[in-house]
Amino acid sequence: METGAQTSDVFEKYYRNYLGQIADLDLASVAPLLGLESRGKRFTAPFFGQAVLIAKEGFVDDSGAAPSYGACVILARYILGCPARIHRDENWCAFRDFKKASPFTNVNYFASDTERSVVTAFAGGIDPLFKAGAKLGGVREDGVFSYDLVMRFTALPRIGLPLFNDGDEDFPAFGTALFQKQAEHYLDPESLAMASAVSVTYPLNRCRRKT
Repeated sequence: METGAQTSDVFEKYYRNYLGQIADLDLASVAPLLGLESRGKRFTAPFFGQAVLIAKEGFVDDSGAAPSYGACVILARYILGCPARIHRDENWCAFRDFKKASPFTNVNYFASDTERSVVTAFAGGIDPLFKAGAKLGGVREDGVFSYDLVMRFTALPRIGLPLFNDGDEDFPAFGTALFQKQAEHYLDPESLAMASAVSVTYPLNRCRRKT
């Protein structure tokens, strides 16, 4: 099993490799397909309520901080995996429903790093979850699903919808994230699983830094 330091080294290696590929990419040509926003001669990608500047030196969010390596790898893969055309299918689906998702590896990772993390952090605390999400641009969606709380986030353009159902004396707390079906055209299964985990850890960490 990899240690935290080894995992960081792996992310750093991939991240630097991806930055080299992005430096050779014509961002102006892929920006309309990916929903990137222009900022002078540079471009930003909206990532969980933050505008992340895309530069050959690395990614920087609007607070001046670099996102985690995991977040940077997801952003890089999103840019480099740009499809040839815009895909539009905004129906919601579970991670396991993606055709290319591994039922043994990624699904288990999704369950442990997304669903269990939400429950651990917010079981019995709908109001704290809502307040944390609202600080990050999350919008409450009523009448969409039969959950105690549904909040819609822009993880990346056209990707992401966390859900949470609090427990009671009869049922345990449950939390998960759904995706728009078009997401599999923009990110590989591993990155989608990572993005769902970041949808928990990245917002939580940002909220903690601001409190």
